[in-house]
Amino acid sequence: MNLTIAFRGATRLDIISQAHTVVTDQPTEDGGNDAGMSPVELFVGSLASCIGYFVGGYCARHQIPAEGFTIDVSWSMAEQPHRVGAVSLRVRLPADATLTLEQHERLLKVAHGCTVHQSLAVPPAVDISLMQATE
Repeated sequence: MNLTIAFRGATRLDIISQAHTVVTDQPTEDGGNDAGMSPVELFVGSLASCIGYFVGGYCARHQIPAEGFTIDVSWSMAEQPHRVGAVSLRVRLPADATLTLEQHERLLKVAHGCTVHQSLAVPPAVDISLMQATE
């Protein structure tokens, strides 16, 4: 699996994955042009959308109404090192999505099992190297 990140000037970077491009940028107050989500917003959004994928799949498998469900996300930063310190996610199912206690517990377990959450719980090895382009 591969992505290419292309610097587009100032604080903008494009994340390119085959036919898809996601623009990241910084808000204007941080020197950017606000052309896209910041990398931190994208990081937190990635976690939330992965959970959403798993929740949607569970609901579909168990005939639980899920059309239009949302996930409200908030986060706070921490220092030493500078990072996302805490994330709070609230899955809001539609009013007609009645869950038994067992389904409620199972759905939370499924949400915690999403790939991005598990990648945070058991962090991947990260190798960063530097090389210069050749002509």
